[in-house]
This record gives sequence, C-alpha cells and structure tokens, in this order.
Amino acid sequence: MDGAYLRAQLAERGLDVELAVPAGSITALIGPNGAGKSTVLDLFAGLVRPDRGRAEAAGRTLFQLDGSTEVWLPPHRRGIGLLAQDGLLFPHLSVAGNVAFGPRCAGAGRRAAAAAADEWLARVGASELAQRRPHELSGGQAQRVALARALAAQPSLLLLDEPLAAVDGPAAAELRALLRQVLAGRTTILVTHEPLDAALIADRVAVIAGGRVVQEAPTAQVLRHPDTPFAAALLGVNLVPGTAGPGNTLVTGDGQRLTGRPGPAGAVTPGDPAYARFAPSAVTIHLAEPAGSARNVVAGNITGIEAAGGLMRVRVGRIAADVTPAAVAELGLVPGLRVLLSVKAAEVSIIAG
Repeated sequence: MDGAYLRAQLAERGLDVELAVPAGSITALIGPNGAGKSTVLDLFAGLVRPDRGRAEAAGRTLFQLDGSTEVWLPPHRRGIGLLAQDGLLFPHLSVAGNVAFGPRCAGAGRRAAAAAADEWLARVGASELAQRRPHELSGGQAQRVALARALAAQPSLLLLDEPLAAVDGPAAAELRALLRQVLAGRTTILVTHEPLDAALIADRVAVIAGGRVVQEAPTAQVLRHPDTPFAAALLGVNLVPGTAGPGNTLVTGDGQRLTGRPGPAGAVTPGDPAYARFAPSAVTIHLAEPAGSARNVVAGNITGIEAAGGLMRVRVGRIAADVTPAAVAELGLVPGLRVLLSVKAAEVSIIAG
C-alpha cells in the first residue's frame, strides 16, 4: 500500500495489532500506559522484532515473518523518521549539523545536506538557531530542530512519540500549529495522550488498548463517539457500563435504567454488554425529582467536584456533570450530598460493550 500498514503479534508484550495509515494522512495513536503505543512505533522503525506479522511503508515491505517467509529490512534502510519526546539531538553538533545529519544518513552529499538543513530550519522557523548547540535551546526550540532533522531526510513514514510532552504553554500551541502545517500530506503516526493534539493535528485517530486497536476512525468521529472507557475518560465523555435491554435501554450494575438511541453501529442485542454514552454537558443536577418527559434520572451521592475550564465538573460515581460555579453554590453541592442526575434520552447513545 502507498501509506503504512502493520499486522504484528508480540507475545512478550501482549501485542496483537493491526493498523492501516492512509497515504498522506496523520493518524494519532492514543491509549493508556502500557497499551502498546510506543511498541507500534518501534515495530515500524525496526527497533523491535515481532513473533509474526508484516509491515509496509510507501509500498516497501519492512518485514514479513509468517513462518515460511522471512523478510527483515534493517532500521537504517527503512526510510522512516522517528521523533521522540526529548528530541535526542547530538550535543557535539550545531543545530545545522544536527539537521544535516538526517539527509547525510540518507545518502546526500555534504553540500546537499547543508542546503536541506537550511531549507528545513527555515520551514520550522528556526533559521536563527543554526549555529547554536543543543544545550543553548529551550524545549520548544529543541523540538523544532528535531522535527527539521526528521523531515530533512524525506522519510516515507514519520513517527512522532509524544512530541509535545516536554513543551508547555505558548510554545506547545506554536509547535502544534507548526506540526499541522509541515506534516500536511505526509504519512505520519503521532503517539499522544493529549486530546487537543489529536483534534488539531490528526486526520484519523486509532485507540489502542491491551495491545489491540479497538477503535479507528476519522478524528471528529472518535472525539464525538468514543467507544472505549479509556477514550471516553480521555475526552471527558460519560461511558456508563451495563447490560443492553429492549428498546435501546441499558441496565447498570446497581439496577438503574437508562434509555437512549442506537449508536453509529446500530442497536445492541438485549442481554449483551453495553455502554450508555453521553456528554457531561448534557447532564443536569437536581435536589428533587425533575419534571419533563424523555428524561433519564439516576440517583447517587456526589463523589467529587473539580474545575473544568470555566465550569465545575461534579462526579456522581461514574457519571460526570458540567455545571456553572453559580449552580454549585445555589444548589449547595458538596461531596457526599445525594442528588438526582437527569439526561434526555435523545442525548444518550447505547453502544456495544
């Protein structure tokens, strides 16, 4: 394929993964710690050898290990760029020397490599840093230089492992915008734990859990309709577990019933594990039984209250509700208080568990 493809099993790390990245697209890979995100990058880069599987990038077979056939392209021949969260710049080289190192390793002559370094430093807005040493750079500057080095080698696939983890505040916002600009049209896999990175940089999102890709779709779809507890928690969406009932309902473990509508994949078979998915902004809090039709009402004690942007996030067990600070004061909401939560059935999706 013209993009990138991986199908691999690695028993030592509990990995059994399949991932396809369309050519010219940016796929964000998200998942809990230990899910296998970095291992996926290592498999593409040739830093880890799987038990079985196959990988391709830009039509080239990176490895094929299926018992009867064994193909293994060494890392330096794969044409893949890897950018770690700390940049890993060579301390003994100048910034220009670091960026020229990429094309030199790809076979470019000294003059061509220097020209490529100048070009890419300009494209990432770091030309004025060319003669500095890595220890003279801020975190954001170092990541710009590391990105320029990775791109100067013209990789067929670019792997980014938490590239913004060591960058804060305005520098992170600037680097996020830069990544979206310079990665346009380049086949890229971005490992991140930050929803904003996925939303602003990626075309697609793949959620990995337990060594398997459990959801893969365009970014907007995953952000609106997360299908796993991890993705829902990461994106701040309620995902209440239970058992599917008739008529698009869900019965929770403590016997409370929620009514909704089918998710994108259709109705869940009654009796199967399921989730009720809805946004915290769709939940209202009451001290007495609310009036109105087509509402789900769940009772429980407040287990926590925290700031969420300009709102307050009130947690009642597994369910979160976003309300204004004025509502918290008016209702006298405090941990331990018993309240009623209501959400319209039209705001709830019942999806397979």
